[in-house]
Amino acid sequence: MRRAQILLLVTTAAVFTAAGADDTIARLEKATAVLNKMAQSGHDIPAGELASADCVVVIPGFKKGALVVGVGHGRGFISCRNGDNWSAPGAITLDSGSLGVQVGGEEIDIVILSMDSGLRSKLLSDRFAIGSDASAAWGNGASAHGDPSAKIRLYGHTKGAFAGFDLDGASLKPDDSGNKALYGKTLSNGEIVAGETVPSTAQTFVATVAQVSSR
Repeated sequence: MRRAQILLLVTTAAVFTAAGADDTIARLEKATAVLNKMAQSGHDIPAGELASADCVVVIPGFKKGALVVGVGHGRGFISCRNGDNWSAPGAITLDSGSLGVQVGGEEIDIVILSMDSGLRSKLLSDRFAIGSDASAAWGNGASAHGDPSAKIRLYGHTKGAFAGFDLDGASLKPDDSGNKALYGKTLSNGEIVAGETVPSTAQTFVATVAQVSSR
């Protein structure tokens, strides 16, 4: 009986691990599609911004909260420049306690560009607070934060009209479970970006980052 219970636990754990990997790969594919779409012909993101970026964060399907005030949560990936190449992607989360005035219940695809290599270590740390650790501005002019000197540029895309919202105070944090699902072991985003080999499941994402940033 005990042996059967142990076998059931092991089998269940394997199923959950496989499901986690599948979810992470599916999210990586969505992130690839989002970046490619938002970079096409500079529709959402000007080519010059991508060409100058040090790191790129893609959050597909960021979930906004209820009308007027609500929380937001999203999971995605970060890649940074390593010389002439782009790094393997680190899994990352974006969380916001309050998003101000917004369209309730909507999902937004978000791309965040870091324009300053000096921010990289903080961006890859356990917590990066947008607006506190570095000033941020919506690069597409969709909100009041139009500071041209901002080191963090935010871009958002929805199926309908994009009303804009405030991400000041929102936090970027490592997604440890996503990294373990993608690489099969526990790695920090700093370790991944510094030189982890790009897994086959992430090669299309990295190739897309390289392509859109060279336009």
